Amino acid sequence: MKTFWEVLLGLKSLFTGLSITIREFFKPTITTHYPRQTETIPARFRGHIQLTQNPDGGASLCIACKSCERACPSACIIVEGVKKTDGPGKTVSEFRLDFGTCSLCGLCIEACPVKPVKAIEFTKRYNLASTTNDYADMDLVQRYKDLQAKKS
Repeated sequence: MKTFWEVLLGLKSLFTGLSITIREFFKPTITTHYPRQTETIPARFRGHIQLTQNPDGGASLCIACKSCERACPSACIIVEGVKKTDGPGKTVSEFRLDFGTCSLCGLCIEACPVKPVKAIEFTKRYNLASTTNDYADMDLVQRYKDLQAKKS
């Protein structure tokens, strides 16, 4: 049998919970009607990474040095490059990101030696929800080419 104090303590917690429920019930609701309305994205939001464009031309700034691949603790980046035909150095031919294992730590961006603008950056894309794993293995070179074709 429960004692008087145990019953009283149970009733106190019941009324505390009810008071919180009633207080929240009468507060105005805050609803965003997605996709017609969206929230503003904070400036420091980290989406998946993408290749940046050379301000002088349309090529990517990536020099295929693989420093981002080595700096990644999740080992979710694969970079391959080919030697440039018109000058010294390399250009990126394959840049794959497994977004399913990416921890969005930013070490790949910090390790990038390209100056003054980094060759990779975070995007502001947040709505990558899907019923398939299309976003898990992204070819960033192909995505970059598709974005350039849309701009033209």
